[in-house]
Amino acid sequence: MKSQKSYLLLILLALIFFSTSCLVGYYHEPGDLYDMYYPTDDVQVGFASWYGKKFHGRPTSSGETYNMFAYTAAHRTLPFNTIVLVRNLENGNEVRVKINDRGPFKKGRIIDVSYAAAMKLGMINRGIAKVKVIVLKIGD
Repeated sequence: MKSQKSYLLLILLALIFFSTSCLVGYYHEPGDLYDMYYPTDDVQVGFASWYGKKFHGRPTSSGETYNMFAYTAAHRTLPFNTIVLVRNLENGNEVRVKINDRGPFKKGRIIDVSYAAAMKLGMINRGIAKVKVIVLKIGD
């Protein structure tokens, strides 16, 4: 009987913990992007491209190792660790990514996203997509 009460108490505490943590406003995707986000007025519209296997495991401009399966991106000017929302204007798909690299270096492109982000945006086959980039949190 005592173990049954302990079990029920544990379930109750877990329910309370998970229900209150949902109210805090945290967002998470693979890539350890736990944090609170504060949308800013910084918005760009242009073309995105993606990069993957050729750079996987190599150092990025920020010093992090590039992981094509993480939600990251390269931007020419945004500070490292800035979190942005990238919305594919052609299909409505969107993803949050962390800026950890510099680029793109091809004229007319505003952001290079990782392979994982490109998959979520639905732009793998075409290679590029017209996107809106919205800064959610400026990096440190």
